[in-house]
Amino acid sequence: MEHVISMEEFHSRKVERNKEAGESSRDNDQPVIVAEETHKLTITIQDSTSSKEEKFKKLEEAQAKVQLGTTPKIQKVLMLRDHKHYRKYCEPRVVSLGPIHHGKPKYQLTESYKLMLADKFIGKTGRTVEELYGIIEDNIKELREYYDEKVTQKYSDEDLAWMLFVDGCATLHFIHSFVKGKVKDVKIKNDQVAFVQQDLFLLENQLPFQLLDYLMKKIKEENSKMEDKLRKSIQKFIDKQSMLAGGKKSPNAQNAIHLLDLLRKRLLGLDGVEDESAQKNATDKEEDSTDEREWHSFRNVQELREVGIQLKPRKSSHLGEIDFKKKWNFYPGILWMPKIIVDDSTGPKFFNLIAYEMCPDFENDFGITSYISFLDSLIDEQKDVIDLRNAGILRNLLGSDKEVADVFNEIGTDLVPNLDIYREVRVQIEEYYTMQSMTWISQVIHTHFSSPWTVIAFLAAFFVLGLSVVQTVYSILAYYVG
Repeated sequence: MEHVISMEEFHSRKVERNKEAGESSRDNDQPVIVAEETHKLTITIQDSTSSKEEKFKKLEEAQAKVQLGTTPKIQKVLMLRDHKHYRKYCEPRVVSLGPIHHGKPKYQLTESYKLMLADKFIGKTGRTVEELYGIIEDNIKELREYYDEKVTQKYSDEDLAWMLFVDGCATLHFIHSFVKGKVKDVKIKNDQVAFVQQDLFLLENQLPFQLLDYLMKKIKEENSKMEDKLRKSIQKFIDKQSMLAGGKKSPNAQNAIHLLDLLRKRLLGLDGVEDESAQKNATDKEEDSTDEREWHSFRNVQELREVGIQLKPRKSSHLGEIDFKKKWNFYPGILWMPKIIVDDSTGPKFFNLIAYEMCPDFENDFGITSYISFLDSLIDEQKDVIDLRNAGILRNLLGSDKEVADVFNEIGTDLVPNLDIYREVRVQIEEYYTMQSMTWISQVIHTHFSSPWTVIAFLAAFFVLGLSVVQTVYSILAYYVG
């Protein structure tokens, strides 16, 4: 039930309340301020009471609204909004793309740069600005659907179309210029280039890939090679941003939602398809091992070293390639991990990838979240980072090793990973860790073979012992033969 009152009635009620207040305070000679002007404005007051039919209808409407899918909307970060580093990792540094941060004063300086980049892009397409803008304008209803309704509702179709048109053209030209090493041609300083790269992978700063696709497809036929170059530039750009130091495997942009989605596909080795198969496999595995599955304790690098577990890098094309093997099926244990590069953009990228996986309308296997949880379990302090770096698994371009540890400890807080991912690795590590013989062997090796000099001393002692044995044998043989 709703009660609707006019602004006149609202003011009349206010006058009555003010009069009563005035009478009660007349002794204090307090003035009573009453708004004399009335406006034709309707105020809707929700009544707490409603019929049973209306309540039942709300249940049905909620069921329709809360539907998980594989095509999440571009939206504000919700689940991690209370994180102490939310602003540091989620808000753009220099440039706003799309409607969420559009119009904020701090990003006004880059608006002219976006217009300049967009103009340069249009000039290379062979189309007029009217033709290219018309394509976006004609498809604005579809493009609006890629966003959560709350972030676009204040923009008309015309305003949203122009915003997306400029941002899309500018993004494509920046990526192409960056990949070709021609950023200086667009007069953007190196420090700003680094910030723009970071801003392109913020969840709240995403543009629909369909928008970029429309702009690339509508390049004039005589400039058809330009479309191919732009698509290859996007693939190379994603490779450069992937934080993987291993093999190259550019994702297929088919069905990509936005650039952050493409980066996730690249990191997890998903080629043009989303997580349905991975989700199904995880569900099947969960059903098969419901009783026996357990969450094993986290072990940092120092604890693993105590039992002789070694860290080895592997040439990988995605983050999920983590394995544990025992050499000669006994000792030592070897944890194989993909090589990653850590720099200033690593924290924001991983944080936004995690936020993306946590979107309530996105069904996925939490591959990035699970990887960060696993890596965070290995890294407790600076020493752990040093060991990962010395093993060739982690390349530190951020600064001190303590800074790297702080980054992963910050973004690894309060995560809920997929228990089935890396489950086998964790079980194997736990079984190896709990074997007392491994601890004893590791301690002996560490004590007696920790340096070349202790090895030489052991060999010398072994040689002397051998000579003594040989001498004793000869003495015994000489006694009986003689």
